[in-house]
Amino acid sequence: MTESYFNALEQKIDQILERYNKLEEENQQLRDRERLLKEENQQLRDRERPLKEERAQLSQINEQTQAKIEAMITRLKSLEQNK
Repeated sequence: MTESYFNALEQKIDQILERYNKLEEENQQLRDRERLLKEENQQLRDRERPLKEERAQLSQINEQTQAKIEAMITRLKSLEQNK
């Protein structure tokens, strides 16, 4: 085997190592991004929980209010008919 063959082989190995290092760096960046997204996702879930509870309470209040209004309307109609 000639020296040029070894030089070409060495260049290929250097290219492979360079590509490997770039992929390792990209991989680390992706892992960091994933970690940040997981944290953000958890924060959003934590903020969502009380909002869902508040929405359920407001929905219940709305239903109660509608029932009271319907009862008042029924009583007003009854009073009108009794006049």
